[in-house]
Amino acid sequence: MGISAHEQAVLARLDETLIVDLTVALVRAAGQNPPGEEAATVRTLCAAAAALDLQVDETEVEPGRNNVRVTLDGGTGPGLLLLGHTDVVPVGAGWTKDPFGAEMVDGRIYGRGAADMKGGLAAALSAMAALRGAGLGGPVELAALVDEEENGKGIRAYVNARADAADRRYLGCVTAEPTDLQTIIGARGASYVRVAVHGKSCHAGNPDDGANAVYGAAAAIAEIERLHSELAARPHPLLGPATWSVGQVHGGTAGAIVPDDCVVLADRRLLPGESGVDVVDDLRARLAGLAERGLAVDVSMPMEMPPFQTPADAELVRVAESALADAGGPGLPVAGWTAACDGGFVARDLGVPVVVLGPGSVTEQAHRADESVAVEQLVVAARAYVLTALRLLG
Repeated sequence: MGISAHEQAVLARLDETLIVDLTVALVRAAGQNPPGEEAATVRTLCAAAAALDLQVDETEVEPGRNNVRVTLDGGTGPGLLLLGHTDVVPVGAGWTKDPFGAEMVDGRIYGRGAADMKGGLAAALSAMAALRGAGLGGPVELAALVDEEENGKGIRAYVNARADAADRRYLGCVTAEPTDLQTIIGARGASYVRVAVHGKSCHAGNPDDGANAVYGAAAAIAEIERLHSELAARPHPLLGPATWSVGQVHGGTAGAIVPDDCVVLADRRLLPGESGVDVVDDLRARLAGLAERGLAVDVSMPMEMPPFQTPADAELVRVAESALADAGGPGLPVAGWTAACDGGFVARDLGVPVVVLGPGSVTEQAHRADESVAVEQLVVAARAYVLTALRLLG
């Protein structure tokens, strides 16, 4: 649609040095989760937002783990929510650079969280600074939440607090996760499934006197593998199939003892319209036959991150796409995402349309050694957030 004179004037206030400096400071603040060390990142983000004369509110989720809301006041109408998280996955092995050094090399900032998603937070905060005095019809809020990489405690606390709030009206939510500057309109949900098999121990010399929980766990794993194959035959047109993946098995005490307990931990990706309760109930029913072998089975879902899908013709999608194009984006088509994010909670629990759009790559940079983000992408993302706010709240 082209950039208007007013939009160009607001874009001219974007400070590339600020974007880079914020990204560097946030990366250096670390924030590995587990164990849940977001406090330094939260302090850095809050100090930067306060220095930019933005309203800052912190809410404790757990001791030392605070959610942050940064707000730019606008008119009295509905606002725009920018969503991010302050935790990063543990460093891991294989680094050739200081994982918290935020070293700049050939136009890229290196460090754990540079792409996922300290760069997105920096771009969002810089965009809000540029939008001051832009005559918006509603507020812009950045919600920077804890525990996205593990159990979603931050987003659960956030949506619970916002569900009945009078000022929670949002025209849309842009989740600033790394998408290679592609507008993502849908994502599968992520959930953890725990299958605990309980049997009866005895001497391995007389194994029929007991009930072998490891055998029961093996049967559960085989059933999960069959379920995965069944799901592959029913792909979602945008997001592909739901999936199962067994990640951990542990049980037994010694080779000479028939094991009485074994636990299987699996990942189940959810499609729009699927319920975690239904997934658990289905697996429980499929494993009911293990009772005939003297085994008891407990199936639970300790973590569920919901999926979402926003219609391609929704106003938020159209505005974000035009903003990204005019900001200098790569021109990628709208798409679904293989990853999951906190945006699913916003869509499900607050009824707000969601897109995911941010700098960096979830497939090539996030959760890897020598993670990095290109400064050019940071700037384009910030420009896209500015234009989205101006066009959605104008």
